[in-house]
Amino acid sequence: MNPMMTTLLDRRSVRAYQERPIPAAVREEILRAVLRAPTAGNMMLYSVIEIAAQPLKERLAETCDHQPFIAAAPWVLLFLADYQRWFDYFEHCGVPEYCAAKGQAMRRPAEGDLFLACCDALIAAQTAVVAAESHGLGSCYIGDIMENYEIHRELLQLPQYVFPITMVCFGYPTEQQRARRQPPRFPMEAVVYRDGYRRLNGDDFAAMFRETAEREFHNQPFIGDTANIGQHMYVRKFNAGFMLEMNRSVRAILRAWREEE
Repeated sequence: MNPMMTTLLDRRSVRAYQERPIPAAVREEILRAVLRAPTAGNMMLYSVIEIAAQPLKERLAETCDHQPFIAAAPWVLLFLADYQRWFDYFEHCGVPEYCAAKGQAMRRPAEGDLFLACCDALIAAQTAVVAAESHGLGSCYIGDIMENYEIHRELLQLPQYVFPITMVCFGYPTEQQRARRQPPRFPMEAVVYRDGYRRLNGDDFAAMFRETAEREFHNQPFIGDTANIGQHMYVRKFNAGFMLEMNRSVRAILRAWREEE
């Protein structure tokens, strides 16, 4: 197996890090890889904020669903879907006047632009994760950055056309983290289809969760009064307070994105 495949197949999320700084040269190389990530039309519809100040990391550890390991991470990168840079450039280049001369209203970023920028930002984030793994660094995605939009907007000075889509923590894993087993994934048949989408049935679901049931829920009770994995995950994840807040926050972000200034 080639080294790249080994890196991809061996990866797991890391939430505990050695007290060991990441050399500046390593950080710079990872960021250079980020800048070479695939991007829609070579527009680079993303920005990256290095979260360096310890008080800021500690604040984000609280606003991102109370996860203390964020504050302890040696390196934290925030990936932003960003159309503000292009919109500002359009204005700098006289696009409003150009449109007015043609009797047209200048188009503002809309939902499709946001989704495309989110794709760019997430591809950049995954590029950083793979580059970091090649240097022996572990990482963990923080989707909870999408919560508490109003707080994060003020805390990070986010303008209208910037969406905080994900944050990633990096650091050298502890020995315990290195030895931790990878969590199970769904089998390929449950995820990869050919020539069209396929709805799953009861037998498919049983096969999909067989390894999870054997490894993650063997002799363990489900949360509260739930009776199976589906009910457990509905309560623990899908209908949990953090997901309800995330959906509220994303609606606020979308309203701000679509709002005419």
